[in-house]
Amino acid sequence: MGFLERDMTNAPTITDYYTGKTIFITGGSGFMGKALIEKLLYSCSGVDRIYILLRSKKGVKSEDRLSQVYESFCFDRLRAEKPNIFTEKVFIVSGDVMEPGLGLSQEDRALLVNRVNIIFHVAASVRFDDSLPFAAKMNLGGTKELIDFAKEVRDLSVLMHVSTLYSNCNRNKVEERMYPPLADWRETMQICEEVDDHTLRVLTPKYLGSIPNTYTFTKQLAEHVVYEQRGLLPAVIVRPSIVIASVKEPMPGWIDNFNGPVGLIIASGKGLLRSIHTEPDLIADYMPVDIAIKSIICMAWVRGTKKLEITDDIPIYNCCAGTLNNITMSEMVEFGRKLAPTMPINGALWSVGGSITTSETKHYIKVLLMHCLPAILVDTLLWLLGHKPMLLKVQRRIYIANMALRYFIMQQWTFINDNIVKLRSCIKEEDVEDFYYDMESVDKHMYFRDCCIGGKKYLLKEKDEDLPKAKAHYRRMVILDKLVQITFYGYIFWWFMNTDFVQSWLYTAQDIFTLNN
Repeated sequence: MGFLERDMTNAPTITDYYTGKTIFITGGSGFMGKALIEKLLYSCSGVDRIYILLRSKKGVKSEDRLSQVYESFCFDRLRAEKPNIFTEKVFIVSGDVMEPGLGLSQEDRALLVNRVNIIFHVAASVRFDDSLPFAAKMNLGGTKELIDFAKEVRDLSVLMHVSTLYSNCNRNKVEERMYPPLADWRETMQICEEVDDHTLRVLTPKYLGSIPNTYTFTKQLAEHVVYEQRGLLPAVIVRPSIVIASVKEPMPGWIDNFNGPVGLIIASGKGLLRSIHTEPDLIADYMPVDIAIKSIICMAWVRGTKKLEITDDIPIYNCCAGTLNNITMSEMVEFGRKLAPTMPINGALWSVGGSITTSETKHYIKVLLMHCLPAILVDTLLWLLGHKPMLLKVQRRIYIANMALRYFIMQQWTFINDNIVKLRSCIKEEDVEDFYYDMESVDKHMYFRDCCIGGKKYLLKEKDEDLPKAKAHYRRMVILDKLVQITFYGYIFWWFMNTDFVQSWLYTAQDIFTLNN
């Protein structure tokens, strides 16, 4: 009998299960990590304590980084309703998943081994352009170090490993099961340690095979590091799709990064993105962060309420929208086009425009004429005025981001999410209000409206009182855009009418008309 088929009548509620538990989280400073910490503290306030693994970064000590984490908009609700709970229950342990033994001191490791009950392994590098050695050390080596640590934990109830829905993107249909790896994870780590960087850079595309980047490749192998522990560790593998802004919690539209489609949406709102190479009917699978976090908390509860047996398999969940609530690329573009006049971005460089381009050749022509050429003209003007040119550099970043996403916005997958749907039926009535998740009832129009508002507020730090000024500026940009189009097409018409061919044709027509009269 599977985990989701067993009788949960005598199991504790979700809040009761987490009460008194000590939780260890890697990746707590990231997007999903912050949302996980906030939800646990808000809805499972009975947790004993939460330890977050943080390393020093950019000269900021790990202790100071914890304060930076708490400054996030994500914790506004906690600060307002439960102001002391973060400082009372969240603790820092200095370390790094890329270091042997997670970089923990002997004292911290002993503390965690003796106290921790639940582990959420969220830490990962999600960059598509990481070198293979770095991605392997972070995503693959970090998982191995965490597994070694988990084996020492004395009273481990559950280990949640956060992977990605695209770990098997070389397959058209992705089910909630483990697939054979494209490489052996031990050999991959050995190769990255022994082969020089130049040789690895040359051979990486060949080594990745049908996988598009080092991120998805190393996340696929990391799943096998975890899966080898079936029957030995109470582990769960969850594969979230592209995680974006929240539907409701901790507030509608909250987001804290420009990754994935968000950066392209912002670029479009700024008037910089005029063409995107994709198919209009392609279905994009996005998962709101609060729905993903609720489901992950529920997964840990279902696994943690069952005693580990040697015959236990490791449950796998595809945390995705699947067929529950679809949105096509053309719908998304249309949403943006309709929302632009009502909530424009401050300081837009041009009006929102452009479209989906299905032809690769036409797309590159548009990039040259509508992205690069205007950027060169603006940068030249800035240079003449004594300012630093910047627009072509921005367009280069947009182009690189577009190229990184190209594989994922040009292909269609079938993602099976039966387990994530079944999981909802396990949730007890007492937990429904706090933990029940529902993709089907999400209003796409309202959701993407909240996403745009959230992007403006939480990423661009724009304020509500800036909106009238932004609208006025946007109207000027629309007028300027029309004037430029009229001027451009007028010039093309004038040039065409003055070509030798047209002139000779007009003279001939005039002579014929004269003779006939």
